Amino acid sequence: MAPAKTDVRLLGEVFSPSDEMAAFTAAHPEAGGIVTFLGQVRCESGPGAVEALELKQYAAMTLPGMEALAAATRARWVLDGLLIIHRHGVMHPGDPIVFVAAAARHRRDAFAAADFAMDHLKSQSWFWKREKTATGWRWIEPRPDDHRDLLRW
Repeated sequence: MAPAKTDVRLLGEVFSPSDEMAAFTAAHPEAGGIVTFLGQVRCESGPGAVEALELKQYAAMTLPGMEALAAATRARWVLDGLLIIHRHGVMHPGDPIVFVAAAARHRRDAFAAADFAMDHLKSQSWFWKREKTATGWRWIEPRPDDHRDLLRW
């Protein structure tokens, strides 16, 4: 089998998850399973609702870190393809933040690869995150659950 086709992108603009899914699926007709994950800015109402989310990044670290994560993911599972897209900049409720897709001959590899990549993006990423509510901006740290999820791997 040929090495997994890998696409890692760090974007400062909005992307279409449905277009990305369609293109990824079309590129991997040999895959028996394709698993995707979409992370988006929550749409909330009431006190404390998020009005905006900002992800800051340092280009010399972020994209190389994402590429290293993709390589580690490919090394652990037999994949036909892997796609990791992550936004940076200011986003608003409903905007996509992160999209991970894994294609494999068998579903378990695809599920595990996507899960592994997201657990690492969530807790060991190269982004500084803050959110804006009615009371102003505040910095966000990974939750204890995010760190615990890494222990599975």
